[in-house]
Amino acid sequence: MRRAVAWWERRQIALYIGAILVGVGVGLVLPGLAQPLELAINPTLGLLLYATFLGVPFTAIGAAFRDVRFLAAVLALNFVLIPVVVFALSRFVATDQALLVGVLFVLLTPCVDYVIVFAGLAGGAKERLLAATPLLMFLQILLLPVYLWLMAGPDVVSAFEVRPFVEAFLHLIVLPLAMAVITQLLAKRWRAARAVEHAALAAMVPLMMLTLAVVVGSQVYAVAGALGQLISVVPIYVAFVLLAGPLGVLVGSVARLDVPGMRAVVFSGVTRNSLVVLPLALALPSSFAVAPLVVVTQTLVELVAMVVMVALVPRFLGSPRRRVGSLG
Repeated sequence: MRRAVAWWERRQIALYIGAILVGVGVGLVLPGLAQPLELAINPTLGLLLYATFLGVPFTAIGAAFRDVRFLAAVLALNFVLIPVVVFALSRFVATDQALLVGVLFVLLTPCVDYVIVFAGLAGGAKERLLAATPLLMFLQILLLPVYLWLMAGPDVVSAFEVRPFVEAFLHLIVLPLAMAVITQLLAKRWRAARAVEHAALAAMVPLMMLTLAVVVGSQVYAVAGALGQLISVVPIYVAFVLLAGPLGVLVGSVARLDVPGMRAVVFSGVTRNSLVVLPLALALPSSFAVAPLVVVTQTLVELVAMVVMVALVPRFLGSPRRRVGSLG
């Protein structure tokens, strides 16, 4: 088992790219699987996050909350600087309200789930990102209607629903986190719990591959069918990655963060909350029917960007303190 874990950790980037390609192939060849795969997104992502949270020593969470500079950097990047970037980029689709709403929904909301996974794989401070998750979630719920009102107008705000945000937070953050804490506590006394903990940590790479394949496979056919409309938002998403990454480096430098902290800030700035805002986009009126596909298109662009960043960020932001892919 140890040899298998070592093998897929060494080849994780190639395996993630392969998983994305498998998702594309399955989704295009077997479009009837889109609905079952979509239903599998939250359970699969929940398992991945459970394994991720197990790899975080929760004794470090208290210290992470006291890391004022890191929290200030993450919040300033995501809720002060990123909205300025999003406003500028969104002007390229401002004449099409459905495209505009989709772009704003997804780019204005920082990720609170698999960003922890990818940041950890790149040697980022995932325990500090985990500590910042409640604040990130609360502030985006509070501020998204304000940003939408400023950038898209009051009609969109009137159609906005908070319930999907709360449900996603409970299912994708609170439940896996609580299960991970319980498992860690039980592992101190019972061998069976330690076995579960070790198995989940060992399965991180396969779980990430499964999540990537399921997300891509469930959405790629719908995206391909509306490609004519959606092609205009792809350059916006690519430009966002290219702008948000350096902004994260700048903010981390100003805050004088260490290398793991800076890497975590960069991933927080680039990674968006697409899986959480998708239900919000689906709840919009029929006149915004293309908005969910705009969100999904960002997911596809971002997944490729995340795989690339896991390989490149450790090279450009200092020598890693531990090997990329370490889960401890």
